[in-house]
Amino acid sequence: MSSRVFQSIVLQMKESTDRVIGVIDEYGSVVSCNQLTWIGEKWDGVAVALNTSDSGILIYGDKTLKPLASRNTHFDYAAFVQGTDEQAKLICSLVTVALNSAKAYYEEKHDKRAFVKSIISDNILLGDIYARAKELHFIAEAPRAVFVVRQLSATDTSVVDTMHSLFADNQDDFVISINETDIAVIKLLSDGGDSKEIYRIAKTIEDTLSKHANIKIAIGIGTVVPHIRDLAKAYKEAGVAIEVGKVFDTEKTIINYENLGIGRLIYQLPTTLCGMFLQEVFKKNPIDALDQETLFTINKFFENNLNVSETARKLFVHRNTLVYRLEKIKKLTGLDLREFDDAITFKVALMVKKYLVSRGIDS
Repeated sequence: MSSRVFQSIVLQMKESTDRVIGVIDEYGSVVSCNQLTWIGEKWDGVAVALNTSDSGILIYGDKTLKPLASRNTHFDYAAFVQGTDEQAKLICSLVTVALNSAKAYYEEKHDKRAFVKSIISDNILLGDIYARAKELHFIAEAPRAVFVVRQLSATDTSVVDTMHSLFADNQDDFVISINETDIAVIKLLSDGGDSKEIYRIAKTIEDTLSKHANIKIAIGIGTVVPHIRDLAKAYKEAGVAIEVGKVFDTEKTIINYENLGIGRLIYQLPTTLCGMFLQEVFKKNPIDALDQETLFTINKFFENNLNVSETARKLFVHRNTLVYRLEKIKKLTGLDLREFDDAITFKVALMVKKYLVSRGIDS
């Protein structure tokens, strides 16, 4: 249980009373208090007295104490108010009500977060998912999107807190720290969630982190899933989206798994098979025989949908000059990029080469 949850409440109550209010844990240590100097103090004997007391409220020294609701047979936290008069007892009872509500919310949220983390990590059996969801009153059938936020520059621990703040308003949304670079966000979507809503959420995450933490991130988005049992699949897809985007869409910071296209298929191929493919396509000369200027021309030709006139205009060259370059490429590779089938083969080959380079394989 985070003491910050209690601390926020007792500090707010400081405006309503001049009494010292706080919380002790099961060991008698002050974990939250509106008198900050008291935090960390340990009161010997209080824990034993609370566990053996039959009454709801305990007077101990100059303080009034009342245990918070607990799932255990002994107390785990207790509220205290300085003073032993009737007003102190009333304040202590009111404080306990507020703290119990916060404690229940936190524990439910925490338990659900642990549940969701076990699902996306594949650490729970399918049958247990249904049983646990029922225990936690977790909405099982609802559209959800999974985002993986990866820090690409130096990691910043404050990013997790920033993300928690961003999704604090909805208890059905979860921010889960996976490791020092990755954070998973499981977001309940409204009305099924279309691509615009999903992108808007990702963009909000990116803008917020850029503003508060000033770090470079990549955001992968998995497919929308209708049931919690599919969260693990969506989580893996979001991770794949980042990895594939790192190879084929280096300029993008938000990558949706559904928009990866053929890059997703290439990424899943064995590197040996990719190498064989390149050898079969480029029988005359290897792809490395093409210089950077030629590759730039080819990419421009693809960007302009194999339109010779438009590509020539964009390259600021005469149409005949471009035709000459395309003929040169045909002689070197045996592929005529003006023919649709050859162009498709060449485009895939370029992507395969890019994938191999990303894996540290140059040929």
